[in-house]
Amino acid sequence: MQGKSKRLHIKEKIVEDNILTIDEVAKYLRVSERTVYEWAQKGEIPSGKIGTVWRFKKSEIEKWVNDRLGSSKVDVVDVSVQLKNILSPDRIVFLNHTTKHDALIQLTDNLATAPQVKDAAELQKEILKRESLMSTSVGRGIAIPHVRLASVTDLVLSVGISKVDIIDFEPVDDVPVRLLFMIAAAYNQHAYYLQTLSFFSSKMRNSELKDSLMSVENPLDAYNLLIK
Repeated sequence: MQGKSKRLHIKEKIVEDNILTIDEVAKYLRVSERTVYEWAQKGEIPSGKIGTVWRFKKSEIEKWVNDRLGSSKVDVVDVSVQLKNILSPDRIVFLNHTTKHDALIQLTDNLATAPQVKDAAELQKEILKRESLMSTSVGRGIAIPHVRLASVTDLVLSVGISKVDIIDFEPVDDVPVRLLFMIAAAYNQHAYYLQTLSFFSSKMRNSELKDSLMSVENPLDAYNLLIK
């Protein structure tokens, strides 16, 4: 009986971890709880009610976010020019970790060297917290960990190119993550932040570019590929 009770507890925990509250979805999307509530009421976001309480399936929210990012129209020329202002060759690093925790730690350490980041500890804490809430994998071997913080003065980016599969990002398409684009923005940069997320999600649909990035030998070559 004790073994059966333990298995039941584990099963309940798995179910619980895959169901989100309005508060958790609001924190993940960086919007107000009221906004999430209104989206749910209007049927604009995947949701359901248990009694009188709104609940959200983690997998459905991930798909909803990825679909919105992938379908957004972005002025590529405009963002490409700005890309030179948010990325530099020294913020492109090669990773050799099989777990997302270790990969994210290395990448946050790199991003924290940017002058726009004023609190390295907060950046690392919030990136890991965001990832524990919901995977930032967008499919096709790509993850876009991102956060907005008051301690960041302007949007900035680090890129991680992994030489091995990162096996625990829980990608929606089961393709292990190999490319990471980590974005940190000021808290008041909501529109630019979303535009940059959408830009990378769209840009990396180019399989030739993705394959070229995976085969580069040095950060400068990767930088030149990205700013084209």
